[in-house]
Amino acid sequence: MLYRITFLSDEKDNFKRVFECDSYATFLDLHKAILASCSYPDDQMTSFFICNQSWEKEQEITLTEMESSFEYDNMIMSDTHLEDLLEDEGQKLIYIFDPMFDRCFMGKLTKIIPGQSRDGIECVVSEGKAPKQLKTEDMMAGINPSKGKNNDDLGLGDDDEFYGSNEYDLDELDPEGFGDLSFDNSSLF
Repeated sequence: MLYRITFLSDEKDNFKRVFECDSYATFLDLHKAILASCSYPDDQMTSFFICNQSWEKEQEITLTEMESSFEYDNMIMSDTHLEDLLEDEGQKLIYIFDPMFDRCFMGKLTKIIPGQSRDGIECVVSEGKAPKQLKTEDMMAGINPSKGKNNDDLGLGDDDEFYGSNEYDLDELDPEGFGDLSFDNSSLF
């Protein structure tokens, strides 16, 4: 059987990848085809999830064997064939390509073609540029790390502006509530 699987990105409106693959191909084969079509290196702990119709994650298929407290068995990409988990047209799956920030491509088994087969997996449609594989915390915060390391380059201003004023008024301190604290009491530690 031949499967046609389409992946889209919620980060890029014009991103689309369509793969045609034999149903006996493994999730590892699909993983490698996705990486190649996006020019991503193979250095992340990516995983697939089979989803229900509401895109809720169900069965996970991991790159390597991992401990799992999940209610489903731990499945490994190299040992799991597409036909083991993909059975119906319209079935949904997620491919996590950035595990640190849980960024993914949303996939759907768009067509099952009986009586045909293919060696390997072929990307038959490649539209749009893939999002960057990894987002850093700086990118998530809107800071451009390529501008340099001093505060002005990061848009943080000077230290006084960033941390607050160095001036304070002793009258603003509330001594009540702190009078009971004594570090002389050895029973605290």
